[in-house]
Amino acid sequence: MTETLSATLPDDVEALTHAVLREANGRELSLVTAESCTGGLLASLLTDVEGAGHVFERGFVTYSKDAKCELLGLDRAMIDDCGAVSEEVARAMAAGALVRSHGDLVLAVTGFAGPAGPDDEAGLIHFACARRDGPVVHREVRLGPLGRGPARIACVRIALEMLMDAIEG
Repeated sequence: MTETLSATLPDDVEALTHAVLREANGRELSLVTAESCTGGLLASLLTDVEGAGHVFERGFVTYSKDAKCELLGLDRAMIDDCGAVSEEVARAMAAGALVRSHGDLVLAVTGFAGPAGPDDEAGLIHFACARRDGPVVHREVRLGPLGRGPARIACVRIALEMLMDAIEG
């Protein structure tokens, strides 16, 4: 059981969190997150399971464009050209988190969890998962206007599924 979020966490997400940590531990892999629209929720879940904290190496919460540049080394011109919510930025976030950590596996997420700007699509999310010894896997999801809370939970579920695939792959 996760210690602090169990009351609001769907059972399948809690079970998946435990499974990811168990499998990563069994393969001696350390995990890193680079989060924007989830605001650190994934990192919180991965550090909330007693006895499994050693599997989580670190998390980057890079909500702003400046944070993506300063903490993960993204080029501001790329963000301006592609948009902060794009495949290119998600991939660059994952790559930057690998460079700036000692972890083996990174999950990056950027998107519009809540209402988006006039030219943006509410619920558009880009994920990138990278292993230090492997390729970067990208996934684009269109959740629609679910609202910030439900969208963030949906993002965490997808992120955990991608981490599990990378661990098992």
